[in-house]
Formats: sequence, C-alpha cells, structure tokens
Amino acid sequence: MRRRILAVLAVALIATPTAPGAARADAGFPFRDPRLPLQVRVDDLVGRLTLDEKISMLHQYQPAVPRLGIKLFKAGTEALHGVAWSNDIDNNSAVVAANGTTFAQPVGLASTWDTDLIKRVGGAVGDEARGFNAQNPRVFGLNLWAPVVNLLRDPRWGRNEEGYSEDPLLTGAISTAYGKGLEGNDPAHLKTAPTLKHYLAYNNETGRDVTSSTVPQRVLNEYDRQAFAPAMKANAATGVMASYNLVNGRPATVDPDLGTLVRGWSDYPVFNVSDAGAPYNLTGSEHYFATQAEADAAAIKAGINSFTIDNADGGPMAAAIHQALDRGLLSVNDIDVAAGQALSIRFRLGEFDPGGGPYAKITPAVINSPANQQLARKTADEAMVLLKNQDNALPLKPGGKVAVVGPLADTLYSDWYAGQLPYQVTALDGIRAKAGSVATSDGADRIALQDVASGKFVSAADPAKVAANADLPDPAAEFDAVDWGQNVSTLKNVGNSKYLGYNWGPFITHDDQPNGWYVQQQFKIEPQPDGTVVLHYAGYETQETWFGSNTYVTVNPDGGLTLGASDASHAAHFRRQVISSAVDQAVAAAKKADTAVVVVGSNPFINGREAHDRTSLALGDGQEALVRAVRKANPHTVVVLQTSYPDTITWEQQHVPGIVWTTHAGAETGHGIADVLYGDYNPAGRLTQTWPASAAQLPPDLNDYDIISSDQTYLYSKQKPLYPFGFGLSYSSFRYGKPVVGGGKVRVTVTNTGRREGDEVVQLYTHQRSSRDTVAVRQLRGFQRVHLKPGRTATVTLPLSPADLAHWDVTRGRWVTETSVYDVMIGASSSDIRARTAIAVRGETIPARNLASATRAETFDAYAGTTLLPETPLSGTVVGSTAAGQWISFKDVQLRDGRTFSASALGSGTVEVRLDSPSGRLLGTAKVSSADYATATASLARTAGRHDIYLVFGGPGIRLATFSIR
Repeated sequence: MRRRILAVLAVALIATPTAPGAARADAGFPFRDPRLPLQVRVDDLVGRLTLDEKISMLHQYQPAVPRLGIKLFKAGTEALHGVAWSNDIDNNSAVVAANGTTFAQPVGLASTWDTDLIKRVGGAVGDEARGFNAQNPRVFGLNLWAPVVNLLRDPRWGRNEEGYSEDPLLTGAISTAYGKGLEGNDPAHLKTAPTLKHYLAYNNETGRDVTSSTVPQRVLNEYDRQAFAPAMKANAATGVMASYNLVNGRPATVDPDLGTLVRGWSDYPVFNVSDAGAPYNLTGSEHYFATQAEADAAAIKAGINSFTIDNADGGPMAAAIHQALDRGLLSVNDIDVAAGQALSIRFRLGEFDPGGGPYAKITPAVINSPANQQLARKTADEAMVLLKNQDNALPLKPGGKVAVVGPLADTLYSDWYAGQLPYQVTALDGIRAKAGSVATSDGADRIALQDVASGKFVSAADPAKVAANADLPDPAAEFDAVDWGQNVSTLKNVGNSKYLGYNWGPFITHDDQPNGWYVQQQFKIEPQPDGTVVLHYAGYETQETWFGSNTYVTVNPDGGLTLGASDASHAAHFRRQVISSAVDQAVAAAKKADTAVVVVGSNPFINGREAHDRTSLALGDGQEALVRAVRKANPHTVVVLQTSYPDTITWEQQHVPGIVWTTHAGAETGHGIADVLYGDYNPAGRLTQTWPASAAQLPPDLNDYDIISSDQTYLYSKQKPLYPFGFGLSYSSFRYGKPVVGGGKVRVTVTNTGRREGDEVVQLYTHQRSSRDTVAVRQLRGFQRVHLKPGRTATVTLPLSPADLAHWDVTRGRWVTETSVYDVMIGASSSDIRARTAIAVRGETIPARNLASATRAETFDAYAGTTLLPETPLSGTVVGSTAAGQWISFKDVQLRDGRTFSASALGSGTVEVRLDSPSGRLLGTAKVSSADYATATASLARTAGRHDIYLVFGGPGIRLATFSIR
C-alpha cells in the first residue's frame, strides 16, 4: 500500500507545477486528493509553500495563497454554549456577535449529567458554526475555541460559568460529548475543529499572566491533566489552547506538554493555539525571555501552532520567527512541522476536498432553527436543579395567583462568551403562560439623585451626556438601581431603558445590558455620614494600573458628570430619593398572591467573569433583603436562583420552602423555569461542584492548587457543605438495589417508587481503604442518567475495572492500582449513598523508596512552604525554597547505611538531611553555593532501616533538582 501511495504521489508531482510563481491553482495537486493519507497531503502542501508562506500559517489569520487556490483561514470562533462571536478582519478586527441558538452556560450543560443530550447540543452548535461560516467565512471560522475543561476547583474563580465540574471524570465525559457533537459523525472529516481551553491548572483571574500554579505531581497527573486527556484520547478535540498562567514557574505558553503529552493523547495531528496576546507576555509581564525571537522559538518548539496576536497582522510574528531562524533558535524543519500541524485541521475540515467535504452543504438555514430552539428548551429543562422542596411546595398547580418578582424575573442576561439572544423567554413569560394571573416587580429601587450643591437632579434627557440639570425627577431623571453584590449596582434609566455608563466620558445612557470588556455600567452607591451618597465608579478598567486615581463622580459647572475625585470627600454628594422601593413593591405583590416566586441571582458581566474573580459568595444585600421580605409576606415562597456558580444561600435553605437553581440558560431559560416549577418537567439536574456553606470552607488563598494537601473539592474535603457534589432533588423517589461487581462492571437496579415519571442520575463512587498515599474520601467513577416511569425498574451498568482505581505513584512516576479493599458506593449524590459493597483488589504494593539512585526532588510526598520552579526555561521541574525552615519529605525510604548525600542544586544556603520529621535527627548538612546547577554533598551519619527523609532548606533561593543518598 505504501508503494502505491508513493507512486500516485510521484505521478502527481511530475504532472503538476510546483514553482512558487505558478500562475494558477491546479486541482490535481496531491494535497487536494482525499484518497491520499492525511500526512501525505499535508506534506505535499507544506512542500509547495515558500518559507514566508509557511511562517504565515502560524498566525491566527492564515492568509490566502492565491497561486495554490488556498483561501484565508481564521482560527478561533468562540462557541462555549452556542456560536458566540468572532472578529471581522475587514473591520479592524471588530467583534461580531452571532445571533443564533444560545444554550445554557457550560456549568448548566454539565448539570444535566446527560452525555447524549450534550452531544446533540454540540452537534447543533457545530451545524450553526457551519451556517455562520457559509454566511461569512472571513468572520466565522471553523476552528472553535471550546469547550473549557478547566476544573471548577474553587467557586471564587471568575470563569466558573465557562467550566463543567470540579470532577475530572465528569468534565471529561461532558467535554468529550460536546466535542464529538461539534466534530460530527463522519469518520474522515470534521464538521468543526474544537480546541480545549485552557492548558493547564488555570483557576484564577487576578494576576493570571504572572501567577504560577504550584501543582505537585499527584495533583498534576490525577486532577488537572485528567480534565484534558479524555476528549483528546477520544479524538473529540483537535488541540488545546495554552493558558495565561505559569505552571510550576513556567509559562503555559511554553509548557513542553503541548508537544509531547498532549500530542500523544490523540490519533491525529494536534493543532495547539496560544491565548490572546500570551506570546507577548513571555517577554512582557512574565519577563521569561529577553527577546521575542527567543519567545516565539520556544513556543513553537514547545508545541504552539498558532499565535493569537496582533489581530489580523502576522507581520510582527513573522519578523520574530525570521530572527529566530537567523540566530539558529529554530530550523526550517521546525517551521515545516509546525506549519503542517497548523494546516492539518483544514484538511480534516474538508477544505481541500472537491466540494469542500460532506459538511460544506450546511447552509445558514440551520441557525436558530425550530429544532435547535426545541433542543435549547430541553437543555434548559434538564439543567434545572431542585435544591429544596419542603412539604411539597413544588410543583405548583396551574392557574392561581402568582407574584413573580426580582431583578431576574423579566430579563435574561448573556455573558462574555455568548452570542446575541435572537429571542427571550423570561421567567415571567414562562410562568405567565401557566398561571391564572401574574403580578410582577423588577426588584429594583427606583431612585432619583439630586446634586446637593446645585439642587439639580441627574438626568438622561440627553442620553449622550448625562448631567445634573433637571429641576424635578421626571422619568429621564429616575434610575432603577439593582444590587448585584460585592457592593456593585447598576443604574437603568427609566426614561430610555438604557444603563448609565462611563464610556470613557462623558457619562451616557446607551446600553441595553451591562457589557463590554471593561463593563462600564458598574457603580458603588456609597452612603456618607451626612445622609447623602456618592457615586463610586466601578468599571473594570478602574482596576488597571494605568487608569489613575479618580474614580469618584463629580459634577462640572454645566452639570455634566465626570470622574474628578479620588475619594469620597471630594466627590459630588447626592440626595438619594426613593421613588419606589423594590421591597415594598415585591411585598405588595406577594401578599395578594397564592405563591410568590422570587427570581434572584447574578449578572454574568458583573459578579465574576474573565479577568475578574469573585470577592464574595453571597447574594447582593439588596437581593437578600428582597427574599427575606417576600418570604415574611407570603409563606408559600419559592426562590429561583439564576447564577453562574455556587452561592452561600444558607438563610434561604433554612427558611424558604422551595428553591430551584439554574444557570443562565439562554433564550429558553423562562420555559425551563416554568416547566420545572409547574411539574411539566420533573427536575433531575445535579450539581457539578460543591456549594460551600460559607467562604470559610474554602482555602484562604484562591491560588492554592494543591487540592490534596488543602482538602479541596468533594474529593478530599471532610467539611459539611451547603449542597454536596452531585446533589439534586426530584418530584419522584427512587429505590436502589444492592450493587453487584464483576466482569469489569458494577450493576445496580433502580426503581421509581414515586407517582411521576422522571430521571434519576445514578452515581458510582469508590473509596480505597488502605494506601501508602493520601486518597480521596470518595471519587466519582461513573454515572448514568436513567428515565423511569412510576413503578418501573431498570438495571444500570457502569464500567469499573482495577485500572480505573489507579492513582499516581510518585516514587516510580507511573500509575498504580494498590492491593486494597475498595468501597463501592452507589447513590444520588456524593453524600447520599443508597447502596454499597466492598471488593478486594489484588494489585501492587508500592515498595519502599530507594534513594541510592538520582531522585527528582519534585517527587516528594509532602512539603511545607516550598514551591515548584523550572529547571531550565523549557524542561524540568525543581523544588525552590522561599524561606529558611521550609522542607520536602520522602516517605518510607529504605536506608542501607548510606554515607553520602549528593544533590544537584543552585543558590546559596544549606540543605539539611533529617530523619522522620523536619526537626528530627540531623544526618548531615550540604552547603549549596552556585549560580548554576552544581553538585553539593554532605557526609551522613550511619543509618539503616525504613524511615521518612526530610530535606530542610536553610534559606531562600535554593533550587533542588535531584539528589541521592548512597
């Protein structure tokens, strides 16, 4: 077969022009022959490109090559939960929002625990991406930057809405399903080319380009990498996007995993991209390389194939790469390989096939089609999670009087990675279709702001210049204020229904929603001792170092508002007149209703988002007060919590009879809410991350990535949360039989013992009773969403083999299944175990450590205070000290009268070798004094037997790569 392929290729090469100056593209080029193997086609095309053309293929905008008939290709259309947006090369790279089907935010998609449904959602998004591409391929490319698989380790992370779960198995299953849907079912072609974001260990926004995620070996292998591996191994993604942060001191943009481990997971060539602007961070904020030539060369060698920089201008990148070639930092072969990988997905997308491949016939007719709208409604239904249902408060009976109140009652909000909503079904819309009569209140205080100095009211009579120039508070001088928490409010003008915003001055009322990168519609209304208030502008740009100190509103002589003060004492003071009270209006409506539905939650542009972590887990004070007042006015109160993450709603859990959670679920959100509230859909959504009872249950430092030593997530935490991982109620009840384990499977019967048909999410957990290492309290090993009619029983079969029980053995650098008894637990959540059994597994016993040969310091068992750092800019990891007394330990070492400690280290200070504790018997002390890695030695006191060895650092700045005791 190989000879035949080469013969065909040879004939084609003879028959077709190859010179760079060829006047026309020839359809007979081998790279256009779909009968040839992928790599043969890729190599043929790369061989026809000039060096400059090959380099240009490494930019996010791969330019057209007319002589070969190759068109422009743009990497990166955002598509987390529907086609969201892309950039217009013909309009200064302006953002163009898609106007198609928007599904529930990713954390909501995952809360369905329904991989079949998520694959259908991915399929619909892939279809619409093709539809938008057919409309304008210069804007909407087919390389989709989705899904995000970073684990939801900490609910304070600003991008919580973008991820799926705190658990790697669930994240892997959902991302694989979504990716498979995006790619389509053709074995030889891609519908779209999904890119997993963001590799690796990325869960903080503050200082994200300069902070390093310290990830020890077990956490790295068992947790963070496991979020990415499943989709890549299933060929459900075509590459990864490198994250902004550093991992163990090395920028993720030059993480060697990109060119080694990640590529090894896939059966196809892998196309890896940088995050926006990240290659410049290597020489800028991260100060990792001295020149851009060195930085770009390192990124290419590490495995980056696409530079997301300089909008549509690939010139600066090309200049840096040419410099790297001239300096010998890169070879032409490096460029050939990288360019071939960059071009590989275009072949798989069918671009170079006759007719463009099987998916080229998809037209814009699929965009927001009736079928996709129905799928969005089904997804909104399945994503709903019933958190509390005391005394059967739910479902509601059709008809009756209902008060629907709150800031999210009659509006839907999109997020940074969503497109435009082509239509909206709000909670009020959905409930109105089922209730007898509905009263509503928007949960906003209607206020007027009177400038104390002039007596004039702030008015948007001229929406292009808001000014304190009105004599009376007419609608143009009234604003609806909503408290979104973290002391931030929005001010929506009553007269024109637009939000007050800074817009770099003057203040205007222009926007339908808070939006934009800097979200310039945020204010803190700060009370003053004299009873007045000041306006503290809180747009995100105020957090940038370049913004300046003036963030308080002052009033110009002409009445115009401006930012003219750095503190409240020099700001304009306003009398806050309440025209109508949110609480009073809601209470009045609730008192007249049979049921009060309070819809509260988050604004995705304000409460947490890319570049901004959350500072509180609580509802806004105003929203909390609204819930309490309505509950007091009407005991039959139901809270609908619409957020992108967990909230600490402890009061609501104690006092409100019915609570339902949904994420921002797209255009069909209101139908999903009403379907569940009225029982037209029996809820079966389950939480994909732990909801803490308070922020005190979280680590003090958001940047603590070591989930094992800090007891994070349901895997290692022993605290009682507000709601556990996997939690969710139903209008039905389910009985579990005894699990049967055998043949690599666990089987259990599940019976619907209720009077409604519904779904149960069967969850399989295990716990290892004995181990050399710290093991999870419980760990998800499988799940299945099963539909049952009343009285019916189903047998659920979930795979479980000894290999599934493996964890990372730091002593030997590989996976190991230990000999142990393993608890097998089946239930409705991680804390609601309905049936259990135990199995004895004969695996391995991890042997005692032998430190006689060179041992990597990073393979420690425990540590205190140390950090992990690069050994060289592009490879290796070492342990670094930041203060005296820090240590690393190596458990269960077999000592055989070793008399010499030898280490490869740099810095200035000492390394003490101690026995069994950081203050245990001192065996010897090595002196480190070198600016480069050099050998440091120490004579040791004679010791034999099995002990724990502690290496204690005598000062900051020591880096330890390897050591031995001989």
